[in-house]
Amino acid sequence: MIDGFGRKITYLRLSVTDRCNLRCSYCMPAAMRFRPHADLLDWDELDRVAGAFVALGVRKLRLTGGEPLVRKGFVDFVARLSRHLGSGALDEVTMTTNGTQLADHARALARYGMRRVNVSLDSIDPATFERITRGGKLSRVIAGIDAALEAGIAVKLNTVVLRDDNLGDAVALAEWAHQRGASISFIEVMPLGDVEQRRIDQHVPMTAVREQLEQRWTLLPSSKQTGGPARYVTTDEGGTIGFITPLSDNFCGGCNRVRVTATGQLCFCLGQDEGIDLRALLRDDDRTKPLEDSIAQSIQRKPHGHDFEIKERDSVGPARHMSVTGG
Repeated sequence: MIDGFGRKITYLRLSVTDRCNLRCSYCMPAAMRFRPHADLLDWDELDRVAGAFVALGVRKLRLTGGEPLVRKGFVDFVARLSRHLGSGALDEVTMTTNGTQLADHARALARYGMRRVNVSLDSIDPATFERITRGGKLSRVIAGIDAALEAGIAVKLNTVVLRDDNLGDAVALAEWAHQRGASISFIEVMPLGDVEQRRIDQHVPMTAVREQLEQRWTLLPSSKQTGGPARYVTTDEGGTIGFITPLSDNFCGGCNRVRVTATGQLCFCLGQDEGIDLRALLRDDDRTKPLEDSIAQSIQRKPHGHDFEIKERDSVGPARHMSVTGG
């Protein structure tokens, strides 16, 4: 699939649920309302979507949420998708998770071919973690990270940097990750949905994080690429650090990905509202070709870039929350 700007689309982020067992302050309001179960694609529908994208040339599939592991049947779904790994049609099936359920499922995920996971971790201080997540227990996430590493799954930590919560923790987080043999990426907060706080009060440009890290390490350019938006450096001690900068230095020119929400909406861009409804097509027609044709034709509508913007008095971004779209 080639979009209207000549970019080859090889990466699908597929959300399996909008639900999450945490309520992170930058992701959703405390009293988040989730979609009725009937609105979500069932496992067969999700499998059809994944199969269509694989047939159209997608080589990397990331499963997201919400929190994917809270949906019953998720590990069985990974087992179904592993046929694409076995055939060579997919290079990898990965996952973004908050880690709270990972200790229970890491071995099974590894058995079905998952070799890498991204784990959201915004603090290694239990009190700060509990405040950001509105009640989460850090010990459960650490147990999940350790279980994944023990099972042979590579772990990358994702840290959203928040001005009043964890801005001063970048060095400690990177040291902690590297001690465990994990990498870490720092992410600028994005204006997705109403979260009961002003985005201008949360936002930190990634230059401020890099300045902290450079007081601890010499940061060396890295050629590492994982198919996502992170730009990587290596410390003079050998650790890997990524920076994801949707606002201060956007990466849209090389975007190779699209997203499908748990309700079957194909989103061409995280920072745009436009998309198409695959759920209606899935439920009206059980044939494969119309689904593949609709996806292939719609890729031409993928925009050149997002419209994220954080201003002094307001922020610009889609009304949907990150948990709806998938991380």
